[in-house]
Amino acid sequence: MQTTKQNKPFHFKSFILQPILRNYFVKWLLLCCIVGITSGIAAALFLQSLNWATNFRNNHLWLIYLLPFSGLIIGFTYFKLGKNVAAGNNILIATIHEPKQTVPFKMAPLVYLSTIVTHLFGGSAGREGTALQMSGAIADQCSKPFQLTSTDRKILITAAIAAGFGAVFGTPIAGAIFANEVAYIKKINYAAIIPSFATAFIAHEITKLCGVAHTAYPQILINTYSISTIFYGIIAGIAFGLTATVFSKSMHTLTDVFKKKIPYAPIRPMIGGLLIVVGVLAVGNTKYNGLGLETINASFNIALPYYDFALKILFTVATLSSGFKGGEVTPLFFIGATLGNALSLFIPLPTNVLAGVGFVAVFAGATNTPIACTIMAMELMGVHIGGIALITCITAYLTASKTGIYKSQVFMGSKHHRFTVHPFNRFKNL
Repeated sequence: MQTTKQNKPFHFKSFILQPILRNYFVKWLLLCCIVGITSGIAAALFLQSLNWATNFRNNHLWLIYLLPFSGLIIGFTYFKLGKNVAAGNNILIATIHEPKQTVPFKMAPLVYLSTIVTHLFGGSAGREGTALQMSGAIADQCSKPFQLTSTDRKILITAAIAAGFGAVFGTPIAGAIFANEVAYIKKINYAAIIPSFATAFIAHEITKLCGVAHTAYPQILINTYSISTIFYGIIAGIAFGLTATVFSKSMHTLTDVFKKKIPYAPIRPMIGGLLIVVGVLAVGNTKYNGLGLETINASFNIALPYYDFALKILFTVATLSSGFKGGEVTPLFFIGATLGNALSLFIPLPTNVLAGVGFVAVFAGATNTPIACTIMAMELMGVHIGGIALITCITAYLTASKTGIYKSQVFMGSKHHRFTVHPFNRFKNL
Protein backbone atom coordinates (compact mmCIF):
# COMPACT_ATOMS: atom_id res chain seq x y z
CA MET A 1 0.00 0.00 0.00
CA GLN A 2 1.53 3.32 -1.09
CA THR A 3 1.62 6.26 1.28
CA THR A 4 0.63 9.61 -0.08
CA LYS A 5 3.01 12.50 0.44
CA GLN A 6 1.33 15.26 2.40
CA ASN A 7 1.63 18.77 1.00
CA LYS A 8 3.39 21.08 3.42
CA PRO A 9 1.82 24.53 3.88
CA PHE A 10 3.55 27.41 2.15
CA HIS A 11 5.37 29.77 4.52
CA PHE A 12 6.58 33.11 3.20
CA LYS A 13 9.32 33.38 5.84
CA SER A 14 10.86 29.97 5.06
CA PHE A 15 10.50 30.29 1.27
CA ILE A 16 11.62 33.92 0.82
CA LEU A 17 13.37 35.19 3.94
CA GLN A 18 15.44 32.22 5.03
CA PRO A 19 17.87 32.35 2.07
CA ILE A 20 18.26 36.09 2.71
CA LEU A 21 18.80 35.66 6.44
CA ARG A 22 21.56 33.12 5.78
CA ASN A 23 23.49 35.58 3.62
CA TYR A 24 24.84 38.41 5.81
CA PHE A 25 25.69 40.72 2.91
CA VAL A 26 22.33 40.31 1.17
CA LYS A 27 20.48 40.79 4.46
CA TRP A 28 22.16 44.12 5.22
CA LEU A 29 21.94 45.30 1.64
CA LEU A 30 18.19 44.76 1.77
CA LEU A 31 17.88 46.32 5.23
CA CYS A 32 19.84 49.41 4.17
CA CYS A 33 17.61 49.84 1.13
CA ILE A 34 14.44 49.44 3.18
CA VAL A 35 15.57 51.85 5.90
CA GLY A 36 17.02 54.37 3.43
CA ILE A 37 13.98 54.44 1.16
CA THR A 38 11.38 54.57 3.94
CA SER A 39 13.34 57.18 5.88
CA GLY A 40 13.77 59.30 2.77
CA ILE A 41 10.06 59.19 1.95
CA ALA A 42 9.13 59.92 5.57
CA ALA A 43 11.55 62.86 5.70
CA ALA A 44 10.23 64.26 2.42
CA LEU A 45 6.63 64.05 3.63
CA PHE A 46 7.59 65.64 6.92
CA LEU A 47 9.60 68.50 5.38
CA GLN A 48 6.84 69.33 2.90
CA SER A 49 4.25 69.29 5.68
CA LEU A 50 6.50 71.46 7.82
CA ASN A 51 6.93 74.01 5.03
CA TRP A 52 3.17 74.15 4.62
CA ALA A 53 2.61 74.60 8.37
CA THR A 54 5.23 77.37 8.56
CA ASN A 55 3.87 79.27 5.57
CA PHE A 56 0.28 78.94 6.77
CA ARG A 57 1.21 80.25 10.24
CA ASN A 58 3.14 83.17 8.78
CA ASN A 59 0.06 84.14 6.76
CA HIS A 60 -2.27 83.68 9.74
CA LEU A 61 -0.35 84.93 12.78
CA TRP A 62 -3.44 84.79 14.97
CA LEU A 63 -2.90 81.02 15.14
CA ILE A 64 -0.19 81.64 17.75
CA TYR A 65 -2.89 82.55 20.27
CA LEU A 66 -4.24 79.01 19.94
CA LEU A 67 -0.86 77.49 20.92
CA PRO A 68 -2.03 76.68 24.51
CA PHE A 69 -5.05 74.80 23.14
CA SER A 70 -2.88 72.86 20.67
CA GLY A 71 -0.53 72.05 23.55
CA LEU A 72 -3.42 70.58 25.50
CA ILE A 73 -4.27 68.36 22.52
CA ILE A 74 -0.66 67.16 22.15
CA GLY A 75 -0.33 66.55 25.86
CA PHE A 76 -3.59 64.61 26.08
CA THR A 77 -2.71 62.55 22.98
CA TYR A 78 0.62 61.44 24.44
CA PHE A 79 -0.99 60.90 27.86
CA LYS A 80 -3.52 58.49 26.37
CA LEU A 81 -1.57 56.91 23.50
CA GLY A 82 2.11 57.66 23.77
CA LYS A 83 3.40 57.37 27.32
CA ASN A 84 5.92 54.72 26.26
CA VAL A 85 7.29 56.82 23.37
CA ALA A 86 7.27 60.28 24.96
CA ALA A 87 11.03 60.14 25.66
CA GLY A 88 11.66 60.40 21.90
CA ASN A 89 15.30 60.32 20.81
CA ASN A 90 16.42 59.04 24.20
CA ILE A 91 14.50 55.81 23.47
CA LEU A 92 16.51 55.30 20.27
CA ILE A 93 19.82 55.97 22.00
CA ALA A 94 18.85 53.66 24.89
CA THR A 95 17.96 50.95 22.36
CA ILE A 96 21.44 51.22 20.85
CA HIS A 97 22.90 50.73 24.35
CA GLU A 98 20.66 47.82 25.35
CA PRO A 99 18.06 46.59 22.85
CA LYS A 100 14.89 45.35 24.53
CA GLN A 101 11.38 45.56 23.13
CA THR A 102 10.87 46.74 19.57
CA VAL A 103 10.46 50.51 19.31
CA PRO A 104 6.67 51.00 18.91
CA PHE A 105 5.65 51.96 15.39
CA LYS A 106 3.18 54.49 16.81
CA MET A 107 6.14 56.72 17.68
CA ALA A 108 6.35 57.72 13.99
CA PRO A 109 2.80 59.04 13.38
CA LEU A 110 2.54 60.55 16.87
CA VAL A 111 5.71 62.61 16.61
CA TYR A 112 4.96 63.57 12.99
CA LEU A 113 1.50 64.95 13.74
CA SER A 114 2.56 66.56 17.03
CA THR A 115 5.49 68.35 15.42
CA ILE A 116 3.35 69.72 12.59
CA VAL A 117 0.83 71.00 15.17
CA THR A 118 3.65 72.51 17.23
CA HIS A 119 4.95 74.49 14.25
CA LEU A 120 1.52 75.35 12.86
CA PHE A 121 0.61 77.18 16.06
CA GLY A 122 3.99 78.80 16.68
CA GLY A 123 6.03 76.65 19.02
CA SER A 124 9.80 77.16 18.95
CA ALA A 125 11.10 73.74 17.97
CA GLY A 126 13.25 71.98 15.42
CA ARG A 127 12.83 69.05 13.08
CA GLU A 128 15.64 66.54 13.56
CA GLY A 129 13.99 64.86 16.53
CA THR A 130 10.94 64.03 14.45
CA ALA A 131 12.97 62.71 11.51
CA LEU A 132 15.10 60.50 13.77
CA GLN A 133 12.11 59.10 15.66
CA MET A 134 10.15 58.38 12.48
CA SER A 135 13.14 56.66 10.91
CA GLY A 136 14.00 54.66 14.03
CA ALA A 137 10.44 53.51 14.69
CA ILE A 138 9.93 52.40 11.10
CA ALA A 139 13.32 50.66 10.87
CA ASP A 140 12.94 48.67 14.08
CA GLN A 141 9.86 46.96 12.68
CA CYS A 142 12.29 44.91 10.56
CA SER A 143 13.82 43.32 13.66
CA LYS A 144 11.45 40.37 13.96
CA PRO A 145 10.92 39.50 10.27
CA PHE A 146 14.68 39.55 9.68
CA GLN A 147 15.41 37.73 12.97
CA LEU A 148 17.90 40.38 14.06
CA THR A 149 20.10 39.78 17.09
CA SER A 150 20.71 42.44 19.72
CA THR A 151 23.94 43.39 17.96
CA ASP A 152 22.12 43.67 14.63
CA ARG A 153 19.43 45.88 16.17
CA LYS A 154 22.08 48.26 17.51
CA ILE A 155 23.43 48.63 13.99
CA LEU A 156 19.94 48.99 12.53
CA ILE A 157 18.91 51.81 14.88
CA THR A 158 22.24 53.56 14.33
CA ALA A 159 21.71 53.37 10.56
CA ALA A 160 18.15 54.66 10.97
CA ILE A 161 19.38 57.69 12.92
CA ALA A 162 21.91 58.35 10.15
CA ALA A 163 19.18 58.13 7.52
CA GLY A 164 16.82 60.48 9.35
CA PHE A 165 19.51 63.06 10.07
CA GLY A 166 21.04 62.96 6.61
CA ALA A 167 17.66 63.22 4.89
CA VAL A 168 16.21 66.06 6.95
CA PHE A 169 19.28 68.34 6.70
CA GLY A 170 20.70 67.22 3.36
CA THR A 171 23.97 66.19 5.03
CA PRO A 172 24.45 62.42 4.57
CA ILE A 173 28.11 62.31 5.64
CA ALA A 174 27.43 64.26 8.84
CA GLY A 175 24.35 62.10 9.41
CA ALA A 176 26.38 58.89 9.30
CA ILE A 177 29.04 60.27 11.67
CA PHE A 178 26.44 61.81 14.00
CA ALA A 179 24.60 58.52 14.38
CA ASN A 180 27.80 56.75 15.44
CA GLU A 181 29.07 59.60 17.61
CA VAL A 182 25.92 60.45 19.54
CA ALA A 183 25.17 57.19 21.36
CA TYR A 184 28.57 56.38 22.85
CA ILE A 185 30.79 59.38 23.53
CA LYS A 186 34.45 58.67 22.63
CA LYS A 187 33.60 55.31 21.05
CA ILE A 188 32.64 54.37 17.49
CA ASN A 189 30.82 51.17 16.55
CA TYR A 190 32.75 50.37 13.38
CA ALA A 191 30.33 47.60 12.42
CA ALA A 192 27.67 50.30 11.94
CA ILE A 193 29.76 52.62 9.77
CA ILE A 194 28.97 51.14 6.34
CA PRO A 195 25.22 50.64 7.02
CA SER A 196 25.06 54.21 8.37
CA PHE A 197 26.65 55.72 5.27
CA ALA A 198 24.52 53.54 2.97
CA THR A 199 21.21 54.44 4.59
CA ALA A 200 22.12 58.13 4.94
CA PHE A 201 22.96 58.49 1.24
CA ILE A 202 19.95 56.46 0.10
CA ALA A 203 17.59 58.50 2.29
CA HIS A 204 19.16 61.76 1.11
CA GLU A 205 18.75 60.83 -2.56
CA ILE A 206 15.16 59.64 -2.05
CA THR A 207 14.30 62.94 -0.37
CA LYS A 208 15.74 64.83 -3.33
CA LEU A 209 13.82 62.63 -5.78
CA CYS A 210 10.65 63.59 -3.91
CA GLY A 211 11.32 67.21 -4.87
CA VAL A 212 12.34 68.50 -1.45
CA ALA A 213 14.82 71.40 -1.49
CA HIS A 214 16.97 71.83 1.59
CA THR A 215 17.86 75.21 3.04
CA ALA A 216 20.84 76.80 1.28
CA TYR A 217 23.42 78.51 3.48
CA PRO A 218 26.19 80.94 2.43
CA GLN A 219 29.47 79.39 1.29
CA ILE A 220 32.26 80.71 3.51
CA LEU A 221 35.78 81.22 2.13
CA ILE A 222 38.79 81.28 4.45
CA ASN A 223 42.03 81.53 2.53
CA THR A 224 44.58 81.52 5.34
CA TYR A 225 44.81 80.51 8.98
CA SER A 226 46.99 82.42 11.44
CA ILE A 227 47.78 82.02 15.12
CA SER A 228 45.31 84.81 15.88
CA THR A 229 42.56 83.05 13.90
CA ILE A 230 43.07 79.88 15.94
CA PHE A 231 43.17 81.87 19.20
CA TYR A 232 39.94 83.73 18.44
CA GLY A 233 38.35 80.48 17.32
CA ILE A 234 39.12 78.97 20.73
CA ILE A 235 37.70 82.02 22.53
CA ALA A 236 34.52 81.78 20.46
CA GLY A 237 34.36 78.03 21.08
CA ILE A 238 34.39 78.62 24.84
CA ALA A 239 31.44 81.00 24.50
CA PHE A 240 29.58 78.48 22.33
CA GLY A 241 30.24 75.66 24.80
CA LEU A 242 29.01 77.69 27.77
CA THR A 243 25.87 78.59 25.83
CA ALA A 244 25.29 74.92 25.00
CA THR A 245 25.53 74.17 28.73
CA VAL A 246 23.00 76.88 29.56
CA PHE A 247 20.61 75.45 26.99
CA SER A 248 20.98 71.80 28.12
CA LYS A 249 20.78 72.59 31.83
CA SER A 250 17.75 74.84 31.29
CA MET A 251 15.99 72.12 29.30
CA HIS A 252 16.50 69.47 31.97
CA THR A 253 15.73 71.80 34.88
CA LEU A 254 12.50 73.21 33.44
CA THR A 255 11.37 69.73 32.37
CA ASP A 256 11.74 68.58 35.97
CA VAL A 257 9.92 71.68 37.24
CA PHE A 258 6.98 71.06 34.89
CA LYS A 259 6.76 67.42 36.00
CA LYS A 260 6.98 68.30 39.69
CA LYS A 261 4.66 71.31 39.74
CA ILE A 262 2.10 70.01 37.20
CA PRO A 263 1.41 66.30 37.85
CA TYR A 264 -1.26 66.05 35.15
CA ALA A 265 0.78 65.75 31.94
CA PRO A 266 -1.73 67.24 29.40
CA ILE A 267 -1.69 70.58 31.23
CA ARG A 268 2.09 71.04 30.90
CA PRO A 269 2.22 71.95 27.18
CA MET A 270 -0.84 74.16 27.67
CA ILE A 271 1.06 76.18 30.28
CA GLY A 272 4.12 76.17 28.01
CA GLY A 273 1.95 77.51 25.19
CA LEU A 274 0.70 80.30 27.45
CA LEU A 275 4.31 81.24 28.25
CA ILE A 276 5.11 81.42 24.53
CA VAL A 277 2.08 83.64 23.84
CA VAL A 278 3.12 85.97 26.66
CA GLY A 279 6.64 86.03 25.21
CA VAL A 280 5.34 86.96 21.74
CA LEU A 281 3.29 89.80 23.22
CA ALA A 282 6.32 90.98 25.23
CA VAL A 283 8.78 91.11 22.31
CA GLY A 284 6.17 92.29 19.82
CA ASN A 285 7.02 89.89 16.99
CA THR A 286 7.19 86.21 16.04
CA LYS A 287 10.90 86.14 15.27
CA TYR A 288 11.60 83.45 17.85
CA ASN A 289 8.76 81.13 16.90
CA GLY A 290 9.13 78.15 14.57
CA LEU A 291 12.45 77.24 12.97
CA GLY A 292 13.76 80.77 12.48
CA LEU A 293 15.54 80.00 9.20
CA GLU A 294 15.26 83.60 7.97
CA THR A 295 17.11 84.88 11.03
CA ILE A 296 19.76 82.16 10.71
CA ASN A 297 20.53 83.22 7.13
CA ALA A 298 20.48 86.90 8.08
CA SER A 299 23.07 86.31 10.81
CA PHE A 300 25.73 85.68 8.14
CA ASN A 301 25.28 89.07 6.51
CA ILE A 302 23.84 91.78 8.76
CA ALA A 303 24.14 92.87 12.37
CA LEU A 304 21.37 91.45 14.54
CA PRO A 305 20.27 92.35 18.07
CA TYR A 306 22.83 90.95 20.49
CA TYR A 307 20.10 89.30 22.59
CA ASP A 308 18.57 87.17 19.81
CA PHE A 309 20.30 84.00 20.96
CA ALA A 310 19.13 84.45 24.57
CA LEU A 311 15.49 84.94 23.60
CA LYS A 312 15.60 81.91 21.32
CA ILE A 313 16.86 79.85 24.26
CA LEU A 314 13.92 81.00 26.38
CA PHE A 315 11.31 80.32 23.67
CA THR A 316 12.74 76.90 22.80
CA VAL A 317 13.17 75.72 26.38
CA ALA A 318 9.60 76.77 27.23
CA THR A 319 8.30 74.92 24.16
CA LEU A 320 10.14 71.60 24.40
CA SER A 321 10.41 71.16 28.16
CA SER A 322 6.65 71.57 28.55
CA GLY A 323 5.88 68.73 26.13
CA PHE A 324 5.64 70.12 22.58
CA LYS A 325 7.39 68.04 19.92
CA GLY A 326 10.02 68.69 17.28
CA GLY A 327 13.69 68.82 18.03
CA GLU A 328 16.47 70.94 19.47
CA VAL A 329 18.95 71.06 16.61
CA THR A 330 17.56 73.83 14.37
CA PRO A 331 16.96 76.10 17.40
CA LEU A 332 20.58 75.37 18.35
CA PHE A 333 21.59 76.47 14.84
CA PHE A 334 19.69 79.71 15.44
CA ILE A 335 21.23 80.20 18.88
CA GLY A 336 24.77 79.53 17.65
CA ALA A 337 24.54 81.64 14.50
CA THR A 338 23.05 84.67 16.27
CA LEU A 339 25.53 84.32 19.14
CA GLY A 340 28.36 84.27 16.59
CA ASN A 341 26.84 87.37 15.03
CA ALA A 342 26.88 89.08 18.45
CA LEU A 343 30.45 87.96 19.18
CA SER A 344 31.62 89.74 16.03
CA LEU A 345 31.27 92.95 18.07
CA PHE A 346 34.17 91.79 20.26
CA ILE A 347 36.09 89.13 18.32
CA PRO A 348 37.98 90.38 15.22
CA LEU A 349 36.85 87.64 12.87
CA PRO A 350 34.44 88.12 9.94
CA THR A 351 30.78 88.02 10.94
CA ASN A 352 29.95 85.26 8.49
CA VAL A 353 32.75 83.08 9.87
CA LEU A 354 31.61 83.51 13.49
CA ALA A 355 27.99 82.91 12.52
CA GLY A 356 28.99 79.83 10.53
CA VAL A 357 31.07 78.20 13.27
CA GLY A 358 28.51 79.18 15.91
CA PHE A 359 25.86 77.47 13.79
CA VAL A 360 27.52 74.09 14.41
CA ALA A 361 29.57 74.64 17.60
CA VAL A 362 26.66 75.18 20.00
CA PHE A 363 25.10 72.06 18.50
CA ALA A 364 28.40 70.20 19.05
CA GLY A 365 28.51 71.26 22.69
CA ALA A 366 24.89 70.33 23.35
CA THR A 367 25.08 66.88 21.70
CA ASN A 368 28.75 65.95 22.31
CA THR A 369 29.30 65.38 18.58
CA PRO A 370 32.18 67.66 17.49
CA ILE A 371 33.32 65.58 14.50
CA ALA A 372 29.85 65.28 12.97
CA CYS A 373 29.28 69.00 13.44
CA THR A 374 32.58 69.87 11.77
CA ILE A 375 31.65 67.74 8.76
CA MET A 376 28.18 69.27 8.73
CA ALA A 377 29.73 72.73 8.51
CA MET A 378 31.71 71.66 5.45
CA GLU A 379 28.70 70.02 3.80
CA LEU A 380 26.53 73.10 4.29
CA MET A 381 29.00 75.98 4.06
CA GLY A 382 31.96 74.66 2.06
CA VAL A 383 35.19 72.86 2.86
CA HIS A 384 37.10 76.07 3.62
CA ILE A 385 35.31 76.48 6.95
CA GLY A 386 36.46 73.04 8.10
CA GLY A 387 39.59 74.12 9.99
CA ILE A 388 38.06 76.85 12.11
CA ALA A 389 34.88 74.75 12.57
CA LEU A 390 36.94 71.87 13.96
CA ILE A 391 38.70 74.20 16.43
CA THR A 392 35.49 75.78 17.70
CA CYS A 393 33.49 72.53 17.78
CA ILE A 394 36.12 70.67 19.82
CA THR A 395 36.53 73.66 22.14
CA ALA A 396 32.77 73.90 22.61
CA TYR A 397 32.58 70.16 23.25
CA LEU A 398 35.32 70.34 25.91
CA THR A 399 33.81 73.46 27.50
CA ALA A 400 30.21 72.24 27.64
CA SER A 401 28.89 70.15 30.49
CA LYS A 402 29.09 66.37 30.26
CA THR A 403 25.30 66.00 30.17
CA GLY A 404 23.96 67.37 26.90
CA ILE A 405 20.42 67.43 25.58
CA TYR A 406 20.27 63.62 25.34
CA LYS A 407 20.30 62.01 28.79
CA SER A 408 20.71 58.52 27.32
CA GLN A 409 24.20 59.22 26.00
CA VAL A 410 26.94 57.09 27.55
CA PHE A 411 30.52 58.28 28.04
CA MET A 412 33.19 55.66 27.46
CA GLY A 413 35.73 57.08 29.88
CA SER A 414 36.27 60.64 31.01
CA LYS A 415 35.34 63.57 28.78
CA HIS A 416 38.60 65.34 29.60
CA HIS A 417 41.96 63.59 29.69
CA ARG A 418 43.67 63.88 33.07
CA PHE A 419 47.27 63.02 33.96
CA THR A 420 47.20 60.47 36.78
CA VAL A 421 51.01 60.52 36.98
CA HIS A 422 53.17 63.61 36.67
CA PRO A 423 54.83 63.52 33.23
CA PHE A 424 58.31 64.15 34.66
CA ASN A 425 58.08 61.16 37.01
CA ARG A 426 59.11 58.89 34.16
CA PHE A 427 62.62 60.37 34.35
CA LYS A 428 63.16 60.03 38.11
CA ASN A 429 64.82 56.62 37.83
CA LEU A 430 67.23 57.59 35.06
